[in-house]
Amino acid sequence: METPLTSLAQLATGESGDDADAVEPRYQIGAVAERTSLSHHTLRHWDEAGLVSPSGRSDGGFRLYSDADIERILVIRRMKPLGFTLEQMQQLLDAIDTLRAPTSDAEARARSAATLKACAQQAHESLERIRRHLGYAEEFSDLISGWIRATDT
Repeated sequence: METPLTSLAQLATGESGDDADAVEPRYQIGAVAERTSLSHHTLRHWDEAGLVSPSGRSDGGFRLYSDADIERILVIRRMKPLGFTLEQMQQLLDAIDTLRAPTSDAEARARSAATLKACAQQAHESLERIRRHLGYAEEFSDLISGWIRATDT
C-alpha cells in the first residue's frame, strides 16, 4: 500500500506525521525502483556512493528500504536533472540530517541552512536554463514541422 510521501520541508524538520510506535514498512529494491521510476542499477549505485543506503537487510541479504529511505531517493532523483553532482547531493542530504538532529549545534545548523540556500539558488538557476533549452527545443520542433508541411504540399 502506498504511503503519502513527505516533503523536503518535512525532511528538514523531522516531521513525518507517522505514529512513532508503528512498524515501518520495508520495501525490496524492485518495489522501490517501481515506486521511484529508477533502475535497480541506479539505486545500487547511490547505495555504493553512500548517498542513500537501505535501512535494513532481509534474512537473505536483500536490501530493504524504509519510507524515509525512499524520501531521500526522491530528493536525489529531483536533484539529478538539475545538474547537481553526487557530492552536492550528499552535502544537501547531510545538511537535512543536521537540521533534523535535535543535538546539532547552532554553527552546524547555520552551515546546513547555508547549504540549503545554495542548493535552492543552484536549482533555480538550473531550472531557468532547462526552461530556456525547452524553448529552443519547442522552436526546433515547430521549425521542422513547418519543413515537413512544406514538403507535403
